[in-house]
Amino acid sequence: MEIGYHASHEQFPPSRLAAAAVAAEAAGFGAVLSSDHFAPWSTDQDESGYAWTWLGAAMAATSLPFGVVTAPGNRYHPAVTAQAIATVEELFPGRFTPALGSGQALNEHVTGAVWPRKPERNARLAECADVIRRLLGGETVDHDGRVRVRAARLYTRPATPPPLFAAALSPRTAREVAAWADGLITVNAPAPRLRAIIDAFREGGGEGKPLHLQVHLSWDPDEERARAQALEQWRFVALPPELNQELELPEQFDAACAHVPADALEPGIHIGSDPARHAAVLAEYAELGFSRLYLHQVGTDQERFIDAFGDKVLPQLR
Repeated sequence: MEIGYHASHEQFPPSRLAAAAVAAEAAGFGAVLSSDHFAPWSTDQDESGYAWTWLGAAMAATSLPFGVVTAPGNRYHPAVTAQAIATVEELFPGRFTPALGSGQALNEHVTGAVWPRKPERNARLAECADVIRRLLGGETVDHDGRVRVRAARLYTRPATPPPLFAAALSPRTAREVAAWADGLITVNAPAPRLRAIIDAFREGGGEGKPLHLQVHLSWDPDEERARAQALEQWRFVALPPELNQELELPEQFDAACAHVPADALEPGIHIGSDPARHAAVLAEYAELGFSRLYLHQVGTDQERFIDAFGDKVLPQLR
């Protein structure tokens, strides 16, 4: 199992995240995951650098494999997404794992297009994935469906296309994306929920394909500070996905979460001051079958987290 670091563009400027990726490699982390947001979750965060520019800079400064979760079909045309994927993979062969998801209104509303219902978004995602895979394979693509493509061709392509993962938060979506995905990435949840997502993915055609997991955690040497920073920075984890995917503005997320109590955040965030407790939780995810975990420290002190987990958590998991 690989333990990766999650670079949260919603919380930190890209220059600091690039330095954090370098520090994570030095501390023993084995991979990096980048978010791809147009807007932050909350007015308390106030960042959102462009992920694809950052990927080039951060990957050039490290030797780690990187992933990104991105949403083609609305803010990104699938041909443009395919071009971005091809360029990153050509620059850094074998180090890139893009994951395609159906998106959230928070990032996608900026185009002014109608935000579809979830079943329609999943169907559009499947079309986009097909277009992207065909373009990466060297085809000239015409497509007339939920997305339209005319005589698109990638003139710069990597020698070998990277795997196309899918992002899924529910068993239903996991089952649907298994038909086209080379692997799955999801977010930490109670074990029964994760088992249901994994089982659905395997039943839909994902048997034997790799599973990755983003893990939200809040660590600080002081237990109360760990709890306080989780509430301040990542309280919207308490929102159900049906609402999380529909709100458009950081101010709306702030309003929806104004009265969320700290005890509503777990198990969406693993909170605590004891590194051994975090290590035990992460080991349980390995037992479920996840081959790569990306750790997202929701607190603002990323550098201390990287050092502490590199010293006290990663050795236990090795």
